Amino acid sequence: MHINRTDFLVIGSGIAGLVYALKVASLGKVTVLCKSIPTESSTRYAQGGIASVNSPLDSFQSHIQDTLDAGAGLCHEEVVELLVKEGPIRVQELIDLGTNFDKEEIGGDYKLGREGGHSVRRILHAGDATGAEIQRAILAEANSNPNIELMANHIAIDLITSKHAIENREVLGAYVLDENSGSVKTFSAKCTMLATGGVGKVYLYTSNPVVATGDGIAMAYRAGAQIANMEFIQFHPTCLYHPQAHSFLITEAMRGEGAVLKRRDGYAFMKEYHQKAELAPRDIVARAIDDQMKRFGDDFVHLDISHKPRDFIVEHFPTIFARLLELGIDCSKEPIPVVPAAHYCCGGVLSDQRGRSSLHRLSTAGETAWTGVHGANRLASNSLLEALVFAHRAAVDAEENIMNLPEPESPEPWDNLGTGQSTEEVLVSHTWDEVRRTMWNLVGIVRSNSRLTLAQRRVTRAAEEIRDYYWRFRVTSDLIELRNLIQVADLIIRSASFRKESRGLHYTADYPQRDDEHWKRDTILQKDRPLS
Repeated sequence: MHINRTDFLVIGSGIAGLVYALKVASLGKVTVLCKSIPTESSTRYAQGGIASVNSPLDSFQSHIQDTLDAGAGLCHEEVVELLVKEGPIRVQELIDLGTNFDKEEIGGDYKLGREGGHSVRRILHAGDATGAEIQRAILAEANSNPNIELMANHIAIDLITSKHAIENREVLGAYVLDENSGSVKTFSAKCTMLATGGVGKVYLYTSNPVVATGDGIAMAYRAGAQIANMEFIQFHPTCLYHPQAHSFLITEAMRGEGAVLKRRDGYAFMKEYHQKAELAPRDIVARAIDDQMKRFGDDFVHLDISHKPRDFIVEHFPTIFARLLELGIDCSKEPIPVVPAAHYCCGGVLSDQRGRSSLHRLSTAGETAWTGVHGANRLASNSLLEALVFAHRAAVDAEENIMNLPEPESPEPWDNLGTGQSTEEVLVSHTWDEVRRTMWNLVGIVRSNSRLTLAQRRVTRAAEEIRDYYWRFRVTSDLIELRNLIQVADLIIRSASFRKESRGLHYTADYPQRDDEHWKRDTILQKDRPLS
C-alpha cells in the first residue's frame, strides 16, 4: 500500500494547527488534515476575542493574577507567566498576517473589551466574530504557501506508533479516512502535531461545532500518551435557547458590556452568587444559572441588554444581533433566552512548554493540549492566546530538535481484512445519542458519586458494543467520531470520579468543598496504568 510521506503532519485546521503549519513550512513539507472543510473549526466560532496586555492601564502581573484566580489553584504559575509575557508578541504576528481587530475611530487605538474574571479591559476583538477574522487571515496565508498542503475531508482514525515500550514510543504518523474516496490512507511524518480542538459534542448541548468530538485526545490516549485534568469541562453560561439554533453562543463580552442575567420573572440573581455578579468566572455563572433553572423549574433564564441603546448593541454585537432578529428576537427591546452548554475542555494531551507530548515525535497545541495554563477553570479569551503561544513554541522546538532526528521507521499499512460494509448503522446513531444524553444528565455542571457510577456503567457498555462493531465493519466518519466520543466520555468520568473535592469546573454534591491539602494536584491518565 502507498505511504504518504511528509515532514510535518498537522491534524486540525484551527488556529493552533495553521499557525504551527505556517511556522514550520520553511523547514519542509507540511500536510494539514482538515476533518471537514478547512474553515470548519472551533476557532471560526470564537466570538469574544483574544486576551493580551495591550494597554498602559494593564500589566503582565494583572493578567497573570486574573488567570490564576480563575484557575482555582491548579494553574502552573510559570506556564501562565510564559503565556502572558509572550502573548503580545504572538498577537502582533497575527496582526502582521492581516488580522483586523477593532479600533477606536479617534486615535486609532485598539478597542479593548472586558469579560468575566478580567480586572481590566484587555480583550482584542473583531466585532463578535473574532475567531472568524483570525482564521480568515491565517488560512489565506496557508493557502498561499507552496510548502503547505490542506487536505479537506480527511479524518484521522488512529496514530501510528513504534513497537517500543511506552517510555520510548514514537509516533510515526496516522491512519486517515479520505471521505472523498472512501479509502484509508497511511501517512508517515517526522513530526505529528495534534490540534483537533475540543470535546464539546460528547455533551447533548454544546456551543462547539459538529467536528468537536475529542479526536486528538482519544487517539493520543489509545497510543499511550499521558492525558491530564479531563474532569474540568467548562460550560459556557449563555448559549441561545431556541429550537432553530442549538449551538449559537451568546458571547461573554455581552455581560462585559452590561448585560444582566435574570429569572423569567425579571429578578437579577447573580448578586446572590458572587460579588462580581455577571462578571464572575464562568464556572460560578454556569452553576448559578443551573441552580436557578432547577430551583424554579425553568428551561432557561434571560440575558438582558435591552437597557443599552440599539446602536450600541448593533455596533458591539452585529453578528448576534442579526442572527437573533432572524429568529424573531430583538435584543434591543427584549431579553435573550439562554442556557449553559458544554464549551471548553481545560484538560487534554499533556504537553510541556515546548508543545511536546509524552510520546516522541508527537506535539500538541490548542484545546487538544493540556499545558498547565487553565488550571481548574479557563479565564475567558485565554484560549486563542494559548493556541498561538504554544503552536509557536512547538514550531521552535521542531526547528531546533525534531528536524535533526533521523527519518522514522516506516509504518505498517492499514489492514481492513475481514471487515465488511455495515448493515447496522442504527447502532451508531443510537449509541451516539445515548452517550451524549448520559454525559449531559449525569456528568454535567453538578455531579455526584451515584451519577458518575451510573454514567461509567453505561459508557463502559457502549464502549464494548462499539469495540466489537469497529473490528467487524469498515470505518466511516460516524463510527470514528463515536469511538472517540466514547473514549473521551470514559476519560472525563474516570477523572471526575477520582477527584474527591469541588474545585473550579468540577463540582460534586458529595464533596462540595475545595480541599487543597489532598487535591491541589493534576489528574493524570495513561493507558494500562493506574490513574494518578
